[in-house]
Amino acid sequence: MSIEGLKIEAFSLGPIGTNAYLLSRPNEGKAIIIDPGMNPKPLLKRIGDLQIEAILLTHAHFDHIGGVDEIRKLKGSPVYLHDAEADWLTNPKLNGSTKYPELGGPIQTDPAEFALDQGQVLKLIGLEIKVLHTPGHSPGSVSFLIGSESEGWYLFGGDVLFRLSVGRTDLPGGRSEELLDSIHGKLFKLPDETVVYPGHGVKTTIGYERDNNPHV
Repeated sequence: MSIEGLKIEAFSLGPIGTNAYLLSRPNEGKAIIIDPGMNPKPLLKRIGDLQIEAILLTHAHFDHIGGVDEIRKLKGSPVYLHDAEADWLTNPKLNGSTKYPELGGPIQTDPAEFALDQGQVLKLIGLEIKVLHTPGHSPGSVSFLIGSESEGWYLFGGDVLFRLSVGRTDLPGGRSEELLDSIHGKLFKLPDETVVYPGHGVKTTIGYERDNNPHV
C-alpha cells in the first residue's frame, strides 16, 4: 500500500494547541483523523463531504479527544484506542478533563469500537498503519507509523516525542522510565529521516531528536 497521493493536514485545536491530523485521499474522498482535539470547528469545516474511515487516538487525554464525540456522530466513524485507556473516553476523571475546568469542563463519549496493540497493522484509506505501543506519557500511548523505505517514513507520535522535548510524565499513569524506554527502544530505532508529527508543536525528525534533544 502506497502513500502516493496522500495529503497530510494539521489543525491546532483547543486551548492547549493540540495537533489533530487529517490524512486524506482527495481523489477518493476518503480520510482518517488522528487525535481530534477540543474546539474542532476548523476540522469539522474541512472534512465536509469526506468519508472518515476511522478516528485514531494516540492516547485519551482530554485535549486529544475533545472532538471525538462530534465527529463520530457526524460521520459514523469508529474509534481506535489502546486497551490500557479503554475507560478513559467514558470517564472525565481519567481523561483529565475534570482537573482543568477552566479549559472547558468534563469530556465524555462512548467507548472505542476497536482496541490497538503493539505491532498491529491497520489497513485504512489504502495505507498500512503500524501501531507502536509507546507508554510513558500515559499507559496507553501509541504511535502510528506509515510509509516505506522508498517513499519515506512518517510517525504520528502523540505526546511522546516533541521537537527538543518529550511528553510530561507527572499525570496519572505517567512514568519517566517507560517514556525513555519507548523513545530509545522503539522510536529511535526508526530511520533518521522519519518525520515526526507530534501532538503539540512543529514537526521534527527522528535523527534530529536523537542528535539534539536534551531530554533523551
